Amino acid sequence: MARYREAVCRLCRREGQKLFLKGQRCLTDKCAIEKRNFPPGQHGKARRPKPRGYGIQLREKQKVRRLYQVLENQFRNYFEKAASRRGVTGEMLLLMLEQRLDNVVYRLGLAASRAEARQLVRHGHIEVSGKKVDIPSFHVVPGQEIAVREKSRKLESIQRSLDLSGSRGVPPWLALDREGLKAQVVSVPKREDVNFPIQEQMIVELYSK
Repeated sequence: MARYREAVCRLCRREGQKLFLKGQRCLTDKCAIEKRNFPPGQHGKARRPKPRGYGIQLREKQKVRRLYQVLENQFRNYFEKAASRRGVTGEMLLLMLEQRLDNVVYRLGLAASRAEARQLVRHGHIEVSGKKVDIPSFHVVPGQEIAVREKSRKLESIQRSLDLSGSRGVPPWLALDREGLKAQVVSVPKREDVNFPIQEQMIVELYSK
């Protein structure tokens, strides 16, 4: 399966802001943005013209795609599905990305980053409504229960992530039982639940050309 295998800190530097791709490291002074807040490459420090029009739209799309760690074709498919649904296309796109299983595992604090959450899912440590699900893109819906499988409950990475995720909080559309290492999907997410600065209309304009 294709996936990004290069240094993820380069992605944050290219977008000029923290995408929290390395979990707890992003909250320390070791974060690449804290040390080198300029685009990667030998011309990173060179004075560049301020992006306009298409450039702004492209950067917004790349930022969201990298934040949720999906590939280009996957992202395009999400957009087409969002465009076919009733409602505001940009909001539908973000809410569909929020309902990915790997994102839900991250938002619950069971993993320090979306990459770590993806690994937990792929390795079979997560179950949905009592059944093992190892597909990171699995779409969760209200009424389902997300839980760490019985044999995986003593994993140090999960306990460590839970201890460190207290300040991050759990979105209101999810109800977490920290002791039982499980959560209920209470409702579909709302736009205000996406707690990251995103201008989704820019993405709609980009794909509408």
